[in-house]
Amino acid sequence: MGERSENVTWHAPAVTREQRARAGGPGVTVWLTGLPASGKSTIAAALEHALLERGRAAYLLDGDNLRHGLNGDLGFSASDRAENVRRTGEVARLFADAGLVALVSLVSPYAADRARARELHEREGLRFLEVYVNTPLEECERRDPKGLYAKARAGELPGFTGIDDPYEAPDQHELELRPVEQGVGEAVAAVLALLDA
Repeated sequence: MGERSENVTWHAPAVTREQRARAGGPGVTVWLTGLPASGKSTIAAALEHALLERGRAAYLLDGDNLRHGLNGDLGFSASDRAENVRRTGEVARLFADAGLVALVSLVSPYAADRARARELHEREGLRFLEVYVNTPLEECERRDPKGLYAKARAGELPGFTGIDDPYEAPDQHELELRPVEQGVGEAVAAVLALLDA
């Protein structure tokens, strides 16, 4: 990452967060974390649809999609993963500040990186809801929609989360979903209830 320029100044917006909220609702970030193939993206996509059906502005920031653009220059080292979460947290904060429900679907394997994303929001007075999509490793491997677990087990994909790189499960999250026991509809209903609380 390059050096920060000393010649930049924060430009204060002419519109308040309260004015934005009146146009669509209070902004919030819902951060779905879990192992690869845990069901995060499926739940987040259904949640985005449900929110839009309710007339609530929402946008899904999917980890894979972000790596096609914003985070396309990052690999999967610990420092690159931290930067992936940092950038995503910054974008989610902007979306939440604009009055949207920012839905983040990101493995985000390290607790410290997720804590920094939370702190970024809390410093700005924005709601941050961490949702742990708790699917057992065995089930994620059984699903393996992209064949990544098989590649990791064959040694073709070193540093894969859950196999030879750790996933640090959240211990202070707002909601835990168990897709093996819950259907997508039930999971979405649980997140909607959390948002309404």
